[in-house]
Amino acid sequence: MIYTIIFAAAALIVGGSISFVLWNKLLQRKRDSIIKDAESEAEVIKKEKILQAKEKFLQLKTEHERILAEKNSKMAQAENKLKQREVAFQQRFDEAQRKNKELEAIRTNLTAQMELVEKRGEELERLHKQQVEKLEALSGLSADEAKFQLVDSLKAEAKTAAMSYVNEIMDEAKMTATKEAKRVVVQSIQRVATETAIENSVTVFHIDSDEIKGRIIGREGRNIRALEAATGVEIIVDDTPEAIILSAFDPVRREVARLALHQLVTDGRIHPARIEEVVQKVQKQVEEEIVEVGKRTAIDLGVHGLHPELIRLVGKMKYRSSYGQNLLQHSREVANLCAIMATELGLNAKLAKRAGLLHDIGKVPDDEPELPHAILGMKLAEKFKEKPEVCNAIGSHHDETEMTTLIAPIIQVCDAISGARPGARREVVESYIKRLKEMEDMALNYPGVLKTYAIQAGRELRVIVGSEKVSDDDANRLSFDIAKKIQDEMTYPGQVKITVIRETRAINYAK
Repeated sequence: MIYTIIFAAAALIVGGSISFVLWNKLLQRKRDSIIKDAESEAEVIKKEKILQAKEKFLQLKTEHERILAEKNSKMAQAENKLKQREVAFQQRFDEAQRKNKELEAIRTNLTAQMELVEKRGEELERLHKQQVEKLEALSGLSADEAKFQLVDSLKAEAKTAAMSYVNEIMDEAKMTATKEAKRVVVQSIQRVATETAIENSVTVFHIDSDEIKGRIIGREGRNIRALEAATGVEIIVDDTPEAIILSAFDPVRREVARLALHQLVTDGRIHPARIEEVVQKVQKQVEEEIVEVGKRTAIDLGVHGLHPELIRLVGKMKYRSSYGQNLLQHSREVANLCAIMATELGLNAKLAKRAGLLHDIGKVPDDEPELPHAILGMKLAEKFKEKPEVCNAIGSHHDETEMTTLIAPIIQVCDAISGARPGARREVVESYIKRLKEMEDMALNYPGVLKTYAIQAGRELRVIVGSEKVSDDDANRLSFDIAKKIQDEMTYPGQVKITVIRETRAINYAK
């Protein structure tokens, strides 16, 4: 039994060693096969790479040859251009040499002719002396004495003829100038459309029904008071059916109040906070409208290149009046008259029209210093780089400065024509507006005053002050001081009520 087991074990060991040897041979064969496959694959890859490198080399060679060909072509073109320039230069050089030879020949010819002329001149001078000597011997006078006698006689005759001729020319010029001046002025007036002055201190705001009047007045009148305080316009709500009257001497304020009322009534929300918001928005719209009116006026008249500030001042003329005459219409009328008159007189019509449009800009400044409007307008024109002729015409159209150009008297004449025609101006309205403006400016000069509004046709002055700068006692004292100053320095009908408004506001935003 034991021997059997030992024999079996020995057989297993011998069989395993034989299997291992076989397995090892199989592995060697497999390895050799993989190595051969790898070598063959590497050879294929090597050949492919060599082919790719050759192709790349051929491409680079072709590109290099193409670049060389282009460079050679450019060099050939440049060489051809140089040759052409050389040929042209040689031709010019030959032409210049030929012209030099021609000039030299001409110079030689001129020299010979000049020598001949000098010889003939000397011969003529000698003959002239001989003739003078013969004439002196015959007349018994020297040449200088005869010359003086002849000159004296000619002087007397010339003076007599010249005086009569000058008198005739002057008489004819006076008659012609008077007739021509009348023709130019009349023709200029006839060719410009005119407008008449209208009363412009009241604006009527139409409403759909009288129920809206109660909403505009508000509870205990708070809405109408807020609207009057924000705009500076007196709002009259009476028994007039479907109408509210806006009264103020300043047309800009009336326009702001009218537009604000229109928006409030259309929107339906009418309360103090909303009123202030709408008024501020409308004021911005009016400022934009002023600029647009200025631009449109300049385009209509063909006046180009105006400074933006001058355009804004021209737009402000729409809301100003001169003795009841609309200032913008007056300036347009003067500009057209100036252009026509300058054309008839043979002057620069565009320059005359420009000066005519700007001649009254001193009436609509932002700060309004104590200067005549002509001088102020001239300074504004100089500030915004207008031509000296335009500046002089603006400053001298009321004789504040000396006229130095021909355009200046045209501006003066056309301004007088536009203002003096029938229906152009109203003296009463202008003095009334000036009085209300002086009243507001007088109160505005006090410290702490924010806004001033003259309402009720100048019978009441409302003064709005800052609560942080003016106390209640100061408000009472301020009202008394303003009333005393107006009483001492101004002339007015009836009495003026001074109302000082001081309020404190607290504003926060819920987000």
